[in-house]
Formats: sequence, C-alpha cells, structure tokens
Amino acid sequence: MQQSVILPSGEQVPALGQGTWHMGERSSERTDEVAALKAGLDEGLSLIDTAEMYGDGGAERVVAQAIAGRRAEVFLISKVFPWNASQAGVISACERSLSRLGTDHLDLYLLHWRGGEPLANTVAGFQDLQRAGKIRYWGVSNLDADDIRALWQAPGGQDCATNQLLYHLNERGIEWNIQPLLRERGIPVMAYCPLGQGNLLQDPRLAGFAERYGMTAAQAALAWLLDQKDVIVIPKTRSPRRVAENRGALEVSFTDQQRAELNELFPPPQGPRPLAIV
Repeated sequence: MQQSVILPSGEQVPALGQGTWHMGERSSERTDEVAALKAGLDEGLSLIDTAEMYGDGGAERVVAQAIAGRRAEVFLISKVFPWNASQAGVISACERSLSRLGTDHLDLYLLHWRGGEPLANTVAGFQDLQRAGKIRYWGVSNLDADDIRALWQAPGGQDCATNQLLYHLNERGIEWNIQPLLRERGIPVMAYCPLGQGNLLQDPRLAGFAERYGMTAAQAALAWLLDQKDVIVIPKTRSPRRVAENRGALEVSFTDQQRAELNELFPPPQGPRPLAIV
C-alpha cells in the first residue's frame, strides 16, 4: 500500500514517487523512459518530479508522453532555474514548462537552487502563479538552513511546501540542522538521489544488510527514508522491473534493531556540514 506524507497545507501526497533527472537527453532512450514512468503510475507511484533543467526540457516532454490521458492521477512537480527566478521570469519559465508537459497547471513548483535573485521576488512570482491557477503549491530545492531562514523572512516565504535535498543513507548531513528546522514547521524533505546515484546499490554494507533481511539493497535504502514518515522519496529508473523493485520498499517495515544496525553501518552526522548538492 502506498503511504502518504502530509504537506503544510494538510494535503496528503505519495511518499514514494518517481524522479526524472537525466531523462529526455537521448531520443534512443525515450521509449524506455516513458514505459518506466507509466509502469510507476500503474504501481501507484503517482508523484512525478521533473525540471526545466533536465535534458533542457526533454524530461518534461518525456513526462508529458507518460501522463497523457492520466494527468488527474498525477501529483506533478517541476523546477525553475535560479536565473529564471525573478518575479516575471518565474511566470515565463512556468508557462514554458506547462507547454512542454502538456498541462495547464503544476501541483508543486520549486526553485531549483538559490541564485542571485532576491528570494522575495521569486516568492512573489510563485504567488502570481498560484493566483492564476498555474501552480497549486511552491517550494524550494538545495536550500541550506541559512537560506531557509532567509526565505521565511521574505513576504509569503513561510508558505514553502517542501525543500528538495540530497539525502540517502550515505549522505545524512541534513539531519544535523536543516531537517530539524523544517520539521518544526511541518515541512517535509523531498529526498533526491535516494540511492546515491546508484552507488548505494554497490555498497557491501547495504548489500549485506539487505541479504540478511530478505530485501534488495534498493528496497533497504528507500525503506530507510520512507520509515521516517515525513520524507518524500523520488528514485529515478528507466526500467519497469526496477520500478516494481522500488515499489517493494513500501512493503518493508523495520524493527528497532534494524534501524540501529543501519545507524551503525551509516552513522548520522556528528556536527554541521556544508550542504551536499549534486
């Protein structure tokens, strides 16, 4: 059964979704990419994350093909480049994303990372888009604790719905100060690269753990994030078989002993670290 994460608005969204980074870059892979996203929808992985950056808009076009005729099923997310994040620029960028996605609205629109544009201007653009019905919610990505505090000082900045961050078993730096700060406001983290760009799947520590408990390494890594109940997880794959494997993470329930074992294998941070970004 799919589990949910609650946004600050009170709306529930799927905890396990689908990412699209590196999709839409090669036409030879389009068929597999569309098939994988469709397979995910069939498995109930109806939250799909993309961005204007991915494949220079190509990933959005892949998503459009995958969700054609099924838009009502999907919680659709895209992201805006920081150099497009002025008040007017956000609106224009969103219009281009909507055109590529073949839809009239996004469920969530994120600032991809912080650039030179004042956050107040970006938030104002998001608010304009909300009033126009072009987006339902807005959020951010790759903002550290100081950035988040600055965002909350901007007019309307406290309406941020999520912060999408690099987060997986081997990269837990956000647990020191960013994640607790967000939790105080009921803002979920959206974990990108939850399998460490595939590196976790080759990690002997995780492989051994997964073998001991009758799951795959991918399922163990994803289930560890899902176990927190307020983290949205967006693995990316071009393989329908992998989609089914990822879906299996929703069936995993950890014991306290297993949680302790993973904490020993992949220790939490012992102090502040610079925000990790890929």
